Amino acid sequence: MKLTATFHGGTRYDIVSGKHRIITDQPVEDGGQDAGMGPVELYVGSVASCVAYFVGQFCGRHGIARDGLAVEAEWTMAEGPHRVGRIDIAIHLPHRITADQRERLLKVAHGCTVHQSIAVAPDIGIKLNPHQHHKSDGS
Repeated sequence: MKLTATFHGGTRYDIVSGKHRIITDQPVEDGGQDAGMGPVELYVGSVASCVAYFVGQFCGRHGIARDGLAVEAEWTMAEGPHRVGRIDIAIHLPHRITADQRERLLKVAHGCTVHQSIAVAPDIGIKLNPHQHHKSDGS
């Protein structure tokens, strides 16, 4: 699997994966044009949308209407290093469900792929120009 984030001027980067494109940018007060969500918003949004998908799938399997299903995410930053320190997810399901369904739904929500990718951190390798070959004569 692969995607590419490409510079488009100022603080804007476009992420392309297959036929899909997402614009990321910084707010005006941080020197950007606010042309899209910032990377941190996109990160938190990934968690929220993954939880929403998993909850929606659970509802579909159990005959629970998905109309009105919404997932909100709030986050706070932390330091040392600068990062997202906490994400609070609120699942809004306007339909009544049983206590058993509630317990299973929350278990499914915690199992979403993005949440699990944070809970069990992936190895992230960062390289500069990984496909460039350097000449042996020092140039």
